[in-house]
Formats: sequence, structure tokens, C-alpha cells
Amino acid sequence: MTTVASCVPVAAPSRPPRWYSHPFNHVAAYRAAAVIASALPRRARLKLAAALGGVAAGALPRERSRVEANLARVRPDLATRARAALARDVFRHFAVCFADLVVANRQRRLPERLLAAIRGGENLAEAGAGGRGIVVLTAHLGNWEFAGRLLAHRLPRPTHVVVAPEADAGVERFLRAVPGAVKFVTRRDPRSVLPLMGALRRGEIVAMQGDRGLGNRGDVAMSFFGAPAPFPLGPFVLARAAAVPVVPSFCVFEPDRRYTIAVGEPITVTEGAEIEALATWVKALEAAVRAHPEQWFNFFDAWSVPSAA
Repeated sequence: MTTVASCVPVAAPSRPPRWYSHPFNHVAAYRAAAVIASALPRRARLKLAAALGGVAAGALPRERSRVEANLARVRPDLATRARAALARDVFRHFAVCFADLVVANRQRRLPERLLAAIRGGENLAEAGAGGRGIVVLTAHLGNWEFAGRLLAHRLPRPTHVVVAPEADAGVERFLRAVPGAVKFVTRRDPRSVLPLMGALRRGEIVAMQGDRGLGNRGDVAMSFFGAPAPFPLGPFVLARAAAVPVVPSFCVFEPDRRYTIAVGEPITVTEGAEIEALATWVKALEAAVRAHPEQWFNFFDAWSVPSAA
């Protein structure tokens, strides 16, 4: 259970963290994947992606071992073989979501048929009542980058998606220079998000991820599946300063090969109660990960801030 009493500041490392990377994280690989994926009908593309994800699970023992260790916290009830099978499903789902994402990058408008439903749409309506801005908080669960684009096509408001910088500038241009209603904001330093204050006050939407600590003094350790893990307080500081609510939202891949966006109840952030609001978010995140562990894409120890080495 997540409690405010369990949260403590996280000491900042000497260098900012570098999240998981791999040898294929360069623009040539992304472009090749996009060309191949776009040439196939979607059913065949996703079948191929799932097969390649299964191969990757066998070819990347270090990453697979880390995923299994994370899943051991989420599903301690599973036997070793069942947990290994679930870890392979994580790789398969990641590949499927990636295949849809790289194809979406070549399209001006996403096909409406890919969105099965928006569950909890009334929560978005409540949060944005009267033209108020909204901080939409999501995680590395399901197709999170896809979600911002799907929402932007459904909601008649400008949408700003805050992302971390990519190690390869070419990859960043490939993923972010997408025509459409979404504006990507790369978080390079604390000042990068200052323009978002004005966007929220104009009644616009700011989408952020809230499941990974940033490796600075803004991280707070919260109880997550029974052990302390670092989470960023920044989204709640921003929401409080702009006097707007935070809305948890997750985009999950369904068995019918479409996506459902699940929207949680708005979280009101009052002055001095940012950590309490963070605790509410962590509880919502824990429930989402428990419901869809096969779509929680963390290939490192999610309970520690990784070093830059």
C-alpha cells in the first residue's frame, strides 16, 4: 500500500541517469523498421513484431533477467516458469507497440479504428470543465506515445507531450517530427517546461510520464509494490502552480489488436500537498501495472535510479 509516510527524498546522483539503451537505438534501425512495417498489412506486421519480440527475449538474457526481477515484485504469486513466460510476453508486446508507433510516424492522421474506447472519458471532461488546462500523467505502460496522438485527435485542444531527450538526435527527430496536433517538448533541463505553464493557463493539455525518477532532488521515494522506488514530483508542482488537476491515463493494447485509453479520476493538487497527490498517482500506477504486467516496459531495476555509466 502506498502511504505518504513511506516517502523520503532521493539523493541526487553525481550525474543524471541514462535510462536503458541498446545497440539498435539509432535512426537507421528505426527507419528500416518503419519501411518494413509500413509495407505489411497491420495483421501481418503485428504477427511479425510479436515473433521478433520473442526472439529478442531469448537473445537478450540480461534484459530478460531484469524484467523477470521486476515482475517478481509485481506478481510474487507466479512460479518461476510462469514468470519467465510473462517476461517473454513483455518483449512481444513491446515489439507490437513499437511497430504501430513507427508506422504512425509516417501518417498525418491515425486511423480511428485503432482506438477501441476511452474508458473514464467523463474524468477528462470533469478535469477540463470550464476550459481549464489538464496535466495528463502516464507511464511506460502500453503504447504511451501513441496515446498522446490518439487523444489529440479526439480532444479539441492543443496537446503538449513532454519527452526525455534521446541519445541519438536522429532518433529524436524521427520520433518527434510528426505532423499533426501534438507538440513535443523535450525536457533537457528544468527550464524546458516553463512554457508549459502558459499552455496550461490557456486551457491546453500537457502530457507527461510519471513513473521514472529523474535522478535529481525532485525525486521522492514512494512505496511501490512494497518497496521504495523513486518518482518525480515535478508534474505535481507544475499542476499546483498552474492550478490544474492531474489526470492518470494509460493506453493498453487489447486482444483485438486495438487500444483502450483508461482515464482515472482527476487528482487535485493543493499547495503543500504535492507529495500526497504523488502518492495518489503511485497507487493508480500500481493498479495499472498489476492489471497489465505484460505491457509494463522497464528493462532495468525500476526501484533504483540508474547511473549514467
